[in-house]
Amino acid sequence: MTIDLYYWPTPNGWKISIMLEETETPYNLIPINITAGDQFQPEYLKISPNNKMPAIVDPNGPNGNPISIFESGAILLYLAEKTSRFIPNNPSDRYTVIQWLMFQMGGVGPMLGQAHHFRQYAPEKIPYAIERYTNETSRLYGVLNRQLSQVEYVAGDYSIADIAIYPWIVPYEKQGQNLTDFPHLKRWFETISKRSAVSRGLAVLNESRTKKFDEKARENLFGTRQFQQ
Repeated sequence: MTIDLYYWPTPNGWKISIMLEETETPYNLIPINITAGDQFQPEYLKISPNNKMPAIVDPNGPNGNPISIFESGAILLYLAEKTSRFIPNNPSDRYTVIQWLMFQMGGVGPMLGQAHHFRQYAPEKIPYAIERYTNETSRLYGVLNRQLSQVEYVAGDYSIADIAIYPWIVPYEKQGQNLTDFPHLKRWFETISKRSAVSRGLAVLNESRTKKFDEKARENLFGTRQFQQ
């Protein structure tokens, strides 16, 4: 049965479109235009109470019952287990993948996201914040570079850890980074970029990324509406 994917083309959204393409899982695309405020619609909040995307609804979940899942890391774990793809069965190898997935969820996503925000979207340039998050992004790139000097992919074999991390490296220039400074990360990035499923996942609604970022979009993404109870 077809999975409903609630999505917008951002690094977190790309994680799931790439995973669905990699596993050849049929999906029905439901755009959630976060610049227009779709994430605040009452029906969507029933699926994703944190008013973020992506989210999925699988009509054929555990024991054949429907299930909805929000948080991109949880969705990746669910899809990996459902399809038996990109996560090892061996417990030791499995936890290696999970720890690098958590590294993305707890470090790469939040910190690189802050670098994006203060370098591009903040209404005023705050040098301390720009330096703080640009430097932290560089540090995290360094962690990945050292890991990838020892293994082909982040957790050994290609896995949901790579699928989670890769989309956040795609806009490296906007994070103030140069991949030539991280040769092992650069090799990994270029290898994954050549995967056809990755290209297909990145292409989903890609045309929407060219639309103008205006004050309405700023309000929906960063304004007071998200703090309303």
